[in-house]
Amino acid sequence: MQVRDRLIVALDFNTAEAAAQMTDKLRGHVGMFKVGMEAFTAEGPKMVRQLIDSGEKVFLDLKFHDIPNTVHGACRVAAAMGVTMLNVHALGGNKMMRAAIEGATEGAAKRGVRPIVLAVTILTSLTGDDLDGLGIEGPPESAVLRLARMAQSEGLDGVVASAKEVSILRRECGPDFLIVTPGIRPAGVAANDQSRIATPQAALDDGADYLVVGRPITAAPDPAAAAEAILEEMKTSSRFISPTA
Repeated sequence: MQVRDRLIVALDFNTAEAAAQMTDKLRGHVGMFKVGMEAFTAEGPKMVRQLIDSGEKVFLDLKFHDIPNTVHGACRVAAAMGVTMLNVHALGGNKMMRAAIEGATEGAAKRGVRPIVLAVTILTSLTGDDLDGLGIEGPPESAVLRLARMAQSEGLDGVVASAKEVSILRRECGPDFLIVTPGIRPAGVAANDQSRIATPQAALDDGADYLVVGRPITAAPDPAAAAEAILEEMKTSSRFISPTA
């Protein structure tokens, strides 16, 4: 996997036209595009299909969280559309996560390749105090690890987790469990509404497989240049530097 393949850009727009314009600016500079709730609510599957038809890979970030039968159907439809990656909330429980894998497998039968199915553990906007208010005791890291182990036991491919939990997840869940990390901010860039963030280099050094970046790229005067700058920072990770003799 090339460094570029590990960079996912969040298309947090409310029109397919705006998303298409950003995609054109970033084509060839990033590995995948994330379509989340705002874009999907505004445009539905049209935006997803347009991206896939143009040859781009899509991470459908809708965080499915419902009864198992409903999630099974949603994942089946998403897989049939041809998305490369999708996610569900781990808090939906074991049966729901198992249904997600089964649905994605059924939906991908004609295409032959099942999309990567991830579990969302604890949202990166939540702090320890927020979790206390929700009745989830202990630090965010404990909840993240518990949910990740549940997801792994049900056959999910990996998790979406804050960079602050990447090292413990990599240690406890092994080298083949994928970790997709949002809340990535290059040095000197505002955190915005993310609470548990890290730089691209730090996240990769700790074991993240994919990095999700939104506003630092899409709100930049030159999005392609911003993406390339992040790629250069990613290349400084110890994972991509050959040891000297």
